[in-house]
Amino acid sequence: MQPEQSLNGLPPRIARGPGATVHTQIEEWLAGAIAGGRLAPGDRLPAEQELAGWFGVSRMTLRHALAELARRGLVTRAVGRGGGTFIAEPKLDQDFTTLAGFSEQLRRHGMTPGARVLAATEHLAGPTTATALQITEEDSVYAVRRIRLADGRPLVLEHSHFPAAAFPDMLRCRLDGSLYELLELKYGRRPHRARERLEPVTASVREAEALEVEEGAPLMLVERTAYSQDGRPVEFARDLFRGDRTRVVVWTSELIGDL
Repeated sequence: MQPEQSLNGLPPRIARGPGATVHTQIEEWLAGAIAGGRLAPGDRLPAEQELAGWFGVSRMTLRHALAELARRGLVTRAVGRGGGTFIAEPKLDQDFTTLAGFSEQLRRHGMTPGARVLAATEHLAGPTTATALQITEEDSVYAVRRIRLADGRPLVLEHSHFPAAAFPDMLRCRLDGSLYELLELKYGRRPHRARERLEPVTASVREAEALEVEEGAPLMLVERTAYSQDGRPVEFARDLFRGDRTRVVVWTSELIGDL
């Protein structure tokens, strides 16, 4: 495929001079083509040499632009036979402004949610979980570890803890659907609000295997304590989101202080 065909038209005009960064202009032009739908998920860009010639730049400059696009999660790069640079799937917005379960958020995107249960056990709370759930370290909790799926593909590695006394026999229930819906329908205690902490981390070997990413790939750790409407903690969780497929959205209602 010729670059003119795959990119629909003539190349952009590249400004050269003081303060004009060529690779940034290429990066932003390609990012705009992706956002505008001219380059669709799964499209393969022309070979580096061909694409660099189309833009009228060196391969080194083009590689710099492609590396930045890959860092932003807009393209993926593969080596070997069948390799190249491909337009990535768009990231899924995870709106943390309101408390909505994973299944509900995926349905808003028109995707089918799913879950694969890795482990479901009962054990003593321990200091960290006990503090979050406002119970003693000797109290029992249910620990549920799952892979959350979007259209059958792994997106989140969940590790949730629930106070066993509040949800008797929870582990006897089906755990491959929405746990928040389970808490509401069976126990009448759906999470109403949550305190969440976000932290960028990288994937360990086991996490990478579970999420089908490379070791060291960027992940977003979300540590959450969820509360029912009466203010009692009902869940303490540490979820790992794939950084290449999700991004966080938070709406603010009022600006405090000066910019």
